[in-house]
Amino acid sequence: MKENQDKIVDLHVHSIASDGSFTPAELAAHAEELGLAGFALTDHDTIAGCAEAREAAEARHLAFLQGMELTAEFIGHKIHIVCLGFDEQHPAFQNLYKKVRAIKEGRIDDIIEYIRKKGVDISVDKVRPFQHGAHIDRYAIMRYMVSLHLFDHAQPIWDHYLDPAARELGLDFSITAEEALPLIHEAGGVTSLAHFHKTIGLKGLTRAEQERAILRLHSWGLDGMERWYPNYSHEDAAFAGAMIEKYHLLPTAGTDFHGTNRPGIEMGFGQNGNMHIPYAFLENVQKRCAAYRRGKHEATR
Repeated sequence: MKENQDKIVDLHVHSIASDGSFTPAELAAHAEELGLAGFALTDHDTIAGCAEAREAAEARHLAFLQGMELTAEFIGHKIHIVCLGFDEQHPAFQNLYKKVRAIKEGRIDDIIEYIRKKGVDISVDKVRPFQHGAHIDRYAIMRYMVSLHLFDHAQPIWDHYLDPAARELGLDFSITAEEALPLIHEAGGVTSLAHFHKTIGLKGLTRAEQERAILRLHSWGLDGMERWYPNYSHEDAAFAGAMIEKYHLLPTAGTDFHGTNRPGIEMGFGQNGNMHIPYAFLENVQKRCAAYRRGKHEATR
């Protein structure tokens, strides 16, 4: 619509429900302060903050998309899939979510003990106040460790403690993309490949191999990929655009905003103002989700 042409959104944002520093409600307030017209909350492998974010966004007359950034296994890589607009009550999503949460909440005592042996002052009791949701998960451990000010941002906590713990304990696994993508579709949601250029992505593959990987994911139900990302190179952005055009993928985009846990990235604007995501991206996701739900309804009539 013409009145939405100049509006901007952010479709890849994190809160304290995973590894961001803002509460879900604070994200809505921040989006309003920055002049955004809407956003999606896409916390890692959790929807724990979505209800709070939706309520706060609606109170400020901001568009909101429920989301989740799903970690998945794919051809020897871990990838992140931004899932948007799904029905969280749908049995297909509930099936997926139970499996995902079991992974993230599994053997927490053992992970904490591994980190304690590395010289960190940590225990289950110390981590518990940082829990956001029904159970302690790896992100609660991260939030506690952020509070210790061991590093000036959150990523080294994963690099030096949490990821090595997962590998050592045999917990370095995720649901497969082949299983996950159809389940999100069944629940009426849209799926988009996040930051294809990163290690958690398709880094290390040639462009031809990346193209084949994207086509394979598309055959399993991947709707789109991130058209822009704060640290895409010119070549990365050109490749993403070419893939979207060639295979008629749905373009999404987001800043991957984490607040103070990822300095230098601003919600809606990326790195030094290098992103301006059109409102049409959000509208097109909404239209695709509505079409999926309408198709399933008509199929059951």
